Amino acid sequence: MEPKHLGQQSALPASPEEATLDYVPNPRAGSRYLVRFAAPEFTSLCPITGQPDFAHLVIDYVPAATIVESKSLKLFLGSFRNHGAYHEDCTVGIGERLFAEMKPEWLRIGGYWYPRGGIPIDVFWQSGAPPEGVWVPAQDVPGYRGRG
Repeated sequence: MEPKHLGQQSALPASPEEATLDYVPNPRAGSRYLVRFAAPEFTSLCPITGQPDFAHLVIDYVPAATIVESKSLKLFLGSFRNHGAYHEDCTVGIGERLFAEMKPEWLRIGGYWYPRGGIPIDVFWQSGAPPEGVWVPAQDVPGYRGRG
């Protein structure tokens, strides 16, 4: 389970499918805790127009045996920069891939997308009910309010 990216020069993957996510052993396997990643500058492309879309992603998970290595996650998220997909596909796809590969106890992702055509789209996915006894703070990303 040696990380492929940590401490190495790593180019941005050409696509999410080509991106490799690294997982390392959970250093606190005997404790139940929540990990949060915030990506306030996530970008992808509209699959129809090719125009850029922007989102603030928040990923929360309760680790089991492994945790995701943050550099590999950054490269994976960056690989969407030239990837055409709808907001729903990006958000849910990221959550499902992390959940399938890392096998955490629980995972949720909030995709807070900036307006396209004047309509902001927020997409949420979680693997199930939050586990009891774990502090799961609110994501606290305000809904888009325009100039008002």
